[in-house]
Parts: sequence; C-alpha cells; structure tokens
Amino acid sequence: MNYDVTSTTSSGPYLITLLVLMIFYLFCMWKIFTKAGEKGWKAIIPIYNKIILLKMTDLPTWYIILILIVPIANIYATFRLYIELAHKFGKSTGYGVATVFFPYVCIPILALGSATYNN
Repeated sequence: MNYDVTSTTSSGPYLITLLVLMIFYLFCMWKIFTKAGEKGWKAIIPIYNKIILLKMTDLPTWYIILILIVPIANIYATFRLYIELAHKFGKSTGYGVATVFFPYVCIPILALGSATYNN
C-alpha cells in the first residue's frame, strides 16, 4: 500500500493555529477572571475554572455536576452559566446564548472590551 505523506504533514499548520487559538482563549479567560476580582491562574485549571465561573455568576456550586456529568442537563447548565456571565458583564441574554455557540468571539469581547464586571 502506498500512503500519501503530504496528507499527514499538512496537519502542522492546523495544529499550530489550534494551539495559538487555545492560548489566546486562555489569555482571555485569565482577563475575565481578573476583571471579576479572581486570580487569573484559576482560569487555566480544568474543572476548577468552571467552579470559579459558577461562583462569579452566583450560581450554586453543585451545577458543576450538571455541567460535567448529567446528560441533557449539562446543556441547560452551560447556557445558564454563560447567560449569567453575560449579565454580570452588562451584556444581554442573547449575548450569553451567543457565547455558548461562538466562545472564541464572545469571550475575547468580554475580556478585551470595555465591559466591566458588576457584582
């Protein structure tokens, strides 16, 4: 069998782009945490960052179970989390819904824009 080497080497630019996008997203989450008065490093720890987001949005901590474990309920909990986050930054419910579908656009707008966290 002959394998086309070019098809496997073309994934390099894709992986680099993905890595840059992930680093930028983490940077933006760091900024959001900082705006909310939390330490930025908390944004880079998996699961713990969701717990802190729940705290920032005044949602119960047990929502972490819904987000991580319970099927179907995780959809509700994720929407609720991002809608409440949008409200905390003075944005609309529609912005929170958009954040679920387009996080790589909406999160940087919250982080780098003029939106301020309202406790």
